[in-house]
Amino acid sequence: MATQYPLPKFHFSVTFGDKSFGFTEVTGLDMQVEPIEYRDGSSPQYTKIKMPGMQKFSNITLKRGTFEGDKEFYNWINTVQMNKVERRDLLISLLNENREPVISWKIINAFPIKVQASDLKSDGNEVAIETLELAHEGLNILN
Repeated sequence: MATQYPLPKFHFSVTFGDKSFGFTEVTGLDMQVEPIEYRDGSSPQYTKIKMPGMQKFSNITLKRGTFEGDKEFYNWINTVQMNKVERRDLLISLLNENREPVISWKIINAFPIKVQASDLKSDGNEVAIETLELAHEGLNILN
């Protein structure tokens, strides 16, 4: 009989500096290493070798309910000018039942590249969800 179980993914927090936000969904917590293929001309092998190359990170997508008067993310994306933007570090934590972080991901130098308002439907019965997409320069696992 198992004494340990996998962690549930529904209890998490997202923090920008000193502000904490509630989100319904967070995606894009991944990184990969792009392989470099190389073959020396004098190699007796007729195959290429593979070496680790540059790290690559996916964009982070955050979804949350729309609240009256809350324009935080629209204000943030409006800081984009030419090649200047307000960058922020994020902390995304998977929590246990005591609201303590079990695994945390630190997102480095994030900035908004897309803010999307909810679709509107006259016969719908759903909560209005807004989406924020962030580009960033790194992802570290802390716990």
